[in-house]
Amino acid sequence: MRLNLPDGAGRLLFNLAAFQAGWFACVMGGSLVGLLVVGLIVTLHLAWLGRPGEWRWLAAFAALGLAVDGVLVLAGGFAFPDGTFAIAGMPPWLWLLWPLFATLIHHSLAWLWQLPWLAALGGAISGPLSYYAGARLAGVELAPWLLPVEALAWALICLTLSRRLGHSLALARSR
Repeated sequence: MRLNLPDGAGRLLFNLAAFQAGWFACVMGGSLVGLLVVGLIVTLHLAWLGRPGEWRWLAAFAALGLAVDGVLVLAGGFAFPDGTFAIAGMPPWLWLLWPLFATLIHHSLAWLWQLPWLAALGGAISGPLSYYAGARLAGVELAPWLLPVEALAWALICLTLSRRLGHSLALARSR
């Protein structure tokens, strides 16, 4: 079932607002609240905004998040408050942020992939800022080396997205 949302800016604003609501739910609400809210957001996203096969991007980013943040958790990059529910040392709310980010890729961030240098710069700045803000709100301590590693990881992730999607988006717009 597809609901009709406003075209253009309305869809982008809905996409951004849903992402931000999910981010706050995960960071401030923890794993159970995050799971409920992100589950609802992803379901609504796929029903209202999703493109054919977009679920694969969300699943791929869920796997990527387990790999990237899982390694960083095991390396001691995060110190979660006592009593934090975690699976293999990683709270589910941290992992949920990855498929939530993927809801932006083909929508609110689609314009960015045509500018590789800006995508890499944006990833290098916004990725670590998101981790820093989330850590402050959730009471998580970050190792001194973590934010530079996150900057590099997110610069590479966004540059890869730009290389993969930028050309196809430019072609689609020229048709």
